[in-house]
This record gives sequence, structure tokens and C-alpha cells, in this order.
Amino acid sequence: MKSHNKAVIVFEDGVVFEGLSFGAPGERCGEVVFNTGLTGYQEILTDPSYKGQIVTMTYPLIGNYGINDEDSESRKPFVEGFIVKECSRIVSNWRATKSLDAYLKENGIIAVEGVDTRAITRHIRIKGAMKAIISTQDFDVKSLIRKVKAAPGLVGIDLAKEVTADKPYQWNNKGKYKVVAVDCGIKYNILRELEKNGCQVDVVRSDTTASEILSMKPDGLFLSNGPGDPEAVKSVVKTTKELLGKLPIFGICLGHQMLGLALGGKTYKLKFGHHGGNHPVKDLKTGKIHITVQNHGFCVDIDSLDKKDIEITHVNLNDNTLEGMRHKKLPVFSVQFHPEAAPGPNDAKYMFGEFVKLMRGNNA
Repeated sequence: MKSHNKAVIVFEDGVVFEGLSFGAPGERCGEVVFNTGLTGYQEILTDPSYKGQIVTMTYPLIGNYGINDEDSESRKPFVEGFIVKECSRIVSNWRATKSLDAYLKENGIIAVEGVDTRAITRHIRIKGAMKAIISTQDFDVKSLIRKVKAAPGLVGIDLAKEVTADKPYQWNNKGKYKVVAVDCGIKYNILRELEKNGCQVDVVRSDTTASEILSMKPDGLFLSNGPGDPEAVKSVVKTTKELLGKLPIFGICLGHQMLGLALGGKTYKLKFGHHGGNHPVKDLKTGKIHITVQNHGFCVDIDSLDKKDIEITHVNLNDNTLEGMRHKKLPVFSVQFHPEAAPGPNDAKYMFGEFVKLMRGNNA
């Protein structure tokens, strides 16, 4: 049964929302974002890309099917906090092993219900993403504003090193093509999809060097998703730059952004980011529209890329931002969206097959 202690959310601009606490008690700062997914809260909570962020769910009822043993996308939840309109008191699903409330308590995640999530979403859309603090202890607004303003944001901080694996590991030991996946906050379903497509996957930490990767004799390099500012993940950008032309490379989300930087492009912070499972993306080669899963607050600047060498392959139909690119001469491509889904639609899973084709062509 959930507790019903008071909780307060204070944004750095002074806007205050009061609600009821569930999950763990305490106090936590983070950048507030909203996710438009109707389901998939367990996958969202355990996506390491949310490190440093407080997630607000726009769908009003969350927790009704509980938590199970199969749907986690990493070793633990990485969100700084969780905000919902209502946390369901009823858990009804044959796979459920515990309630959302119990799961958040176990993992020390502060959560708030009973707030107007539409108002929070509108505030972020109008004013832009900003920091906030959730507290179940201190209710002095002036004190909380001081705390949140003193807290670090996302810009300039290497969050990938905070979520990367403690040590390298082998995901699976069978497959025609050997892939080294650089873990900047990788989701398990990416690894599952690589395995389904005939890849043997070895996962390495984000600080692994180019020479260490080449010594593993891989057929391809995968650059994973992850949290925060791509410009701050200097080690991976450097490694990627050194491996251009030496291996086929596929990047997703943060991996796409870091690849863009390695290719000489620039990145910038979006006003409120893209978070959810309903983002329309156009494949410029086929003209098809894919409904995609997205979770990012930064973007590669289309105009910063050298069009002599780089082709734009996908664009976001909501705001025309860059969603995919490939190198015209080297076996290198990337997408900003999440083709592995989990949660969300599976329209773009063919991208993993494209990576296999690159490796096959490179080995021919």
C-alpha cells in the first residue's frame, strides 16, 4: 500500500506543484522531462538515458500492470525521480511480481502522484526543459529554489561514465559477426536485436580506447544510447574518430550524436527534447514514415555536417530535426531514434539488418 505523505516539486523558475509521495522518501534534483508513452513505464524507468532527469508521464494512470522480471532495460532504474497523475492501487497482470510503488522503494527512487501532469508538461513546452527538485522533507520553497539552482544541469557533464558497465562482458557467444558495443547506457533490447540478427556481442565500457577495441578483432562497432550531453563524452568521440574507416559503425541516439561530433559536426540542446513512442520520422530514401521511439534532449545540427561526405537519411516530421545520417564513402551510419523500441512501435527494427549488411559488405 502506498504512503500518502506530502511531496513538493519546485522548478528553478519558482513554479511549485504539490502532490503525494510514493516510492522512496527523500529529496532529489534533476532536469524535468515528459514522456508521452501510454505503457512501458518499467522500460522507461530502467533506460539509463534518463540519468540526471526526472520523468513526468503524460498518460494519467501508471502502475496498473505492476513490475515484472522480464521488462527491465538495464540493471536498475536510473531516473532521478518519477511524476504521475495517479499511481494505480491495483496491480493486475499475470507476469507481475510486485507493485510500482514497492519497486521504486526498493531502488530508492522518489515519486510523486496527485499532481497535474498536463500543467507540468505545458510548463516545460512553453518555458523549455529546466531543473526541479522533488522533496518529501523540506517544504520551504525559498530553500528548495536555492538547492535546485545550485544543482548541476546536463550540459558539460559526462553522464555516460556514471551508467556504463562496471567491467566488460560478453552478451552472447554465438554469431556470424562479432560486434563490440560501447556502453554509454545501453538498453538490453539493443543487445537482443543484435543477437537476433546473427551478431556475437561484446560490451565494453565507455572509456575503452580505439586500440583496445581493434585488439578484439570485431567485424563492427556499435555506439549505444545514453544520457546527457554528447560533447561531454569526449573519450567516446575520440575513440570513434580514430576508428572511422577501420570498422563499420552503427550509432543509436547518443551514439548518433557522438558519431556526428566525430565526423566534424556540432550538437545543440533541444528546447524540451523528444521523449515517447509516437514520433513520426521520414526515411528520405524510401519516402516511408516510421512511428518511432525517442528519448533525447540533444541533437546533431544538420547544417554543421559536411554534405559532400554525409547524407541525411531521416528527418523528424514534428520539427525537421536530424534523425539519421550515413557516410557516403565509409561504412558508417546512425539514427537518433530507438529502432529497438522497448517500449514502443517496431517500425524501425530493420536498421539492425542494415548494420549486418554493412559488416557483410566490409568482409566481402
